[in-house]
Amino acid sequence: MTLFTLYGQALIVGLAIAAPVGPIGLLCIDRTLRHGPWAGLATGLGAATADGLYASLGALGLTVLIRQLTALAVPLALAGGGFLLWQGLAMLRAPQGEPAMASARPASGLAAAYGSALGLTLGNPMTILSFVAIFSGLTGQTVSSGNEAMVMVAGIVSGSALWWCVLAFGIGQLLRRAGAGARRLLDLGCGLLLLGMGGWMWWQALRG
Repeated sequence: MTLFTLYGQALIVGLAIAAPVGPIGLLCIDRTLRHGPWAGLATGLGAATADGLYASLGALGLTVLIRQLTALAVPLALAGGGFLLWQGLAMLRAPQGEPAMASARPASGLAAAYGSALGLTLGNPMTILSFVAIFSGLTGQTVSSGNEAMVMVAGIVSGSALWWCVLAFGIGQLLRRAGAGARRLLDLGCGLLLLGMGGWMWWQALRG
């Protein structure tokens, strides 16, 4: 397998991991609507960074270390579920009105958006488990060289980042043009979905 082919396959995997609508996608859309595309992109890049960190471990064959992280799955799921519940309630209680312009979002706010998405993605047990299987699926074995490892990680991060760019600057910007009533309905829908996801994470953690 050539490095170019490996990069292309890893990029597709990165897109596939990021694209399904989940808590980070909902947060990205909400922050794009309220604070502009850069806040949405910062949220997505936090998730892409987490994907890159786990991808690095998987590419280097450190799946044993990744599996050991699953021992922290319960406290991580409780913390992540609590964050989703809090964010969902915040969306439901948010006042109706025009979203702020992107220029009004301070650098500290972008850092907070990035950090919260990074922590939430790192703490998602499904993220941990997914990367245990990804690299064996791409290569059938541990990568044979440092170059292959770097190419695979670069592909994963590129695919993930590409999706977040599309979501923040494409889909999110289209939604920003909707009326205030439509945005309020979107807030309510996203808030309810996040509450459901947070509750599901707590249920899964506590029943195990």
